[in-house]
Amino acid sequence: MAGLPFDQREGVIWYNGEFVDWADAKVHVLTHGLHYGSCVFEGERAYGGKIFKLTEHTERLIESGRILGFEVPYSVEEIDAACVEILDRMNLVDAYLRPVAWRGSEMMGVSAQQNRINVAIAAWEWPSYFKPEERLKGIRLDMAEYRRPDPATAPCRSKAAGLYMICTLSKHAAEAKGYADALMLDYRGLVAEATGANVFFIKDGEVHTPKPDCFLDGITRRTVIDLIKRRGVNVIERAIKPEEMSDFEECFLTGTAAEVTPVSEIGPYTFSVGELSKALMEDYTAEVTPASSGEAAA
Repeated sequence: MAGLPFDQREGVIWYNGEFVDWADAKVHVLTHGLHYGSCVFEGERAYGGKIFKLTEHTERLIESGRILGFEVPYSVEEIDAACVEILDRMNLVDAYLRPVAWRGSEMMGVSAQQNRINVAIAAWEWPSYFKPEERLKGIRLDMAEYRRPDPATAPCRSKAAGLYMICTLSKHAAEAKGYADALMLDYRGLVAEATGANVFFIKDGEVHTPKPDCFLDGITRRTVIDLIKRRGVNVIERAIKPEEMSDFEECFLTGTAAEVTPVSEIGPYTFSVGELSKALMEDYTAEVTPASSGEAAA
């Protein structure tokens, strides 16, 4: 089923409080979320049948909606329970989950105060975001043309669908040139993030990462920062200029999909896949494995 289009798969999807057949989880062509980007979502992973940091993801989904001016009509507890149940109904153990909330089709125009807020949750098997052989040797990133916007021009604290348009454009452009992904700068010309993951650098035994003041402070990012600190390694969150990348020894990405993925190249800059990057890959695997982390499903 892995190669099937997502609208042709089998199973069930949680849709506005009910479990419906996968093929019946549809929206109308005049849905506000499609035309105006009034949509927020989450990406979550289940390991060994347990969803990692489920409640944190659900809380962010609701907060993302609030930032976009709408109230998700289900509680954290209801959405958490639905995520757990969809995993069970789909008979999945290691999986990816996609909760999504969007404005419906009651009004069509920029104003949409009367539109219903719809919520759906789907789950499917999904392996590592990057090919395993690429992760072990370090993936290659291009420099993106588009930049993360000024917080005064976009709701950067929300995991909003519209903010990913430039990510798709940047990733497509990078893949067309043989790269796995692209590194985006921010509106000031400082290092920001990859198209769907946060970025970290290592130099002289310390870890440096951009301060998330105009892009998402990822849940995986925060998890990895904690893992780094547990190792007694100093983490410095700061503004990073692109030219500083010439002095960094190692680089890696973090994200629910990317997990911890070493980087060997960003444009003209090269990095080694060193011991700390490899150790953090192992640390993260141990953290998300239920027997090791004790992470609860709900």
